[in-house]
This record gives sequence, structure tokens and C-alpha cells, in this order.
Amino acid sequence: MSKVIMPYQTIGIIGGGQLGRMMSLAAKSMGYYVAVLDPTPNCPAAQVADIEITAAYNDMEAIKELAKISDVITYEFENIDYDALTYLEENAYLPQGSDVLKTTKHRYREKSAISNMGIPVADFYLVDSVEALEEHVIYPCVLKTTTGGYDGKGQIVIRSEEDLVPARELVRNNECIIEKFIPFCKEISVIVARSTTGEVSVFPVAENHHVNNICHQCVVPARISKELEEKALKYAHTISEELNAIGVLAIEMFVVGDEIYINELAPRPHNSGHYTIDACHTSQFEQHVRAVCGLPLGEPTLHTPVVMVNILGDHMDRENMANLGPYMPLLPFSKLHLYGKAEAVLKRKMGHINVLGETDKVLGIVRKAGIWEEESCL
Repeated sequence: MSKVIMPYQTIGIIGGGQLGRMMSLAAKSMGYYVAVLDPTPNCPAAQVADIEITAAYNDMEAIKELAKISDVITYEFENIDYDALTYLEENAYLPQGSDVLKTTKHRYREKSAISNMGIPVADFYLVDSVEALEEHVIYPCVLKTTTGGYDGKGQIVIRSEEDLVPARELVRNNECIIEKFIPFCKEISVIVARSTTGEVSVFPVAENHHVNNICHQCVVPARISKELEEKALKYAHTISEELNAIGVLAIEMFVVGDEIYINELAPRPHNSGHYTIDACHTSQFEQHVRAVCGLPLGEPTLHTPVVMVNILGDHMDRENMANLGPYMPLLPFSKLHLYGKAEAVLKRKMGHINVLGETDKVLGIVRKAGIWEEESCL
């Protein structure tokens, strides 16, 4: 049953990382109280929340405490403990429910659901043995664990017999999905929000660039044709409706010629939507709060082109966290967002910068700063 959660009520968030932090900041600006459950003391979200519950995600006493003090509960990541999720569905208000999580946290179920909607995905097979792996290998292809992978972890690109050695080891220890390799020349993503009222709102398409399987930057608006843009937005709307998703849903897509293939879904705010904080009328985090609280959705219009650049631990001085190294030249043209993490770790996302302005000019500024590493078509 849909409810309207008004300001001065409490939003409970499972997960205290940077997504929970930015969600908390949006909720606080709208007048909500925020409670955060995370195993790390003084985690990024807890630093800006009203209530901090420091406990493991499967600590049922902590889950019960969160349910007791929260008027609505949401989450910043997919891998929520099953028993905790079941308890919250039965004893708290969790408008996102478990159905979308059950689908999106498992790559085979996710791909099957999208394919059944008639929306293109790469050819895929479930493999749970070395024999099944070898039966379905067609060079090149991609092997991924069905659960738990991110930023390139838990996946192997198989281009030759040599790559089968680590692939066999991955399959011996994990249930996997094997996908036909998509020779894409752009990765794009769309953030779509769907409210408990059924209202749907779609943000502009982002063009994503990765370095070492980690998102390096997002260019908005994406440099694609109007026809591809309309197709991407239509697919996002359809997927959100068909999954009956509540809150923000991020959809990663591959562009191949005049076709789009869906890569992955994330039922939460997403790295590729961070540009919305400074470049759109409503941010993805505010939109998520509006959606789960049953408020009217905000206007998603882009009011300026933007390039979002991730700040990694690689480029920060570990002794002096305020030293942003090569990112400093971007600051006069940018909005800076740091996540409050305790230490700079290699490949770890420490924050991001939204560089605002005409795309070619902004990309020139980013390149001059020396942190641009554009990848060629794969």
C-alpha cells in the first residue's frame, strides 16, 4: 500500500557509503530525519545523518531497530541479506520491495527479464560447470559471476584458449553467465525514477568512459543521435514499468551502430547519475527520496552540459587528503563532492567533480589536467 512520507518523518537507509551519503544530504535538505545502518563507524552517510546504527547488514537486532525508528526504508546497494529483507517487507515500510532486487542482483534472471520484454541484450547462457563453459564459448565472449561483481570484478573477457584457464577456475567456484561479446563504441546509461504513485521521470542520457573497468567520467548530454537518445529513454521507461520498480533505477547500455543493447541494471542511485546534482533541476538523489516517499517527482531537465569526473584514491595524497593533485586545475570550473572516506585507497572512489559548461571546452580542460584517458572502441 502506497504511503506519503512527509518531511520531519524518518528515512532509514541500509548502507552508509557515498550513495547513502548523497541520499542523506538530499533528504536532509527536504526536511527529513535520516537513520543509517552500516558496519563501519562514522561511515560517509553517518557523518551527515541524524542516527547511526553500527552493525552488520545481517544483524537482525539492528534491522529491527532500524525498522522501529524509520517511517520508510530504502537502500544504497543490492546485496541485502535475505532474512533482513524479508523481515523489513513484513514489519516495516519498504516500498521498493524484494522483487526488483531478486531480479537485478542475479545477472541471469536480470538478462532473462529484459529479453522477455523484447528489449535487446547480448546472447547469454547460464554456466555452472567447466563442461557448460566449454560448450558455450565462442570467441570473443565475457564470463561473469551471476552475483556480486562490480567495477570489472568477477568477470573475464575470453578472447582465446589462453583465457580459458582463469575462466575455468572462476566457474569451478561460482555460478556464472556467459555473454556474447558486444563490439560497442559507446557505453551510455539512463537514470529513471518511478514513484509509489506510478509516476515515471527519466533523466538525460549519459555517455560513460571507463579506465581499467572503473568509470572515469560521464559526458552529458551523450554524443549520440536523436534517434538513439529516444530509443534509450523509451527502453528505460519500459524496463521501469515492466519491473514495477520504485525509486531510482540505473540502466547501463551499449551502443552498436543504430541499435542499443542493455548491459546491466542497478535499482538505486548510480555513479553515472552524479552529474544530476549540479546540472539538473532535480538530482537523482532528491528524485529517489521523492519516489520512495510518494511525493510528486521533480523536473529532470538538464540546465547545462556537464562532464562528471570520478576522483580516485590513486590521485590523492594519502598523507594530506585535501590535496587533490591533478584535479586542482578543474576546480575553478567545477563543483566538488568528496565522500568523507577515512583513507585514500588505490582504485577507490573518493569523490567526484562536476565540470560545467560546453562539452568540447570542458573536455579540453579535463585533458589539459592530465587525467583524461579515453578508451578506444572495443
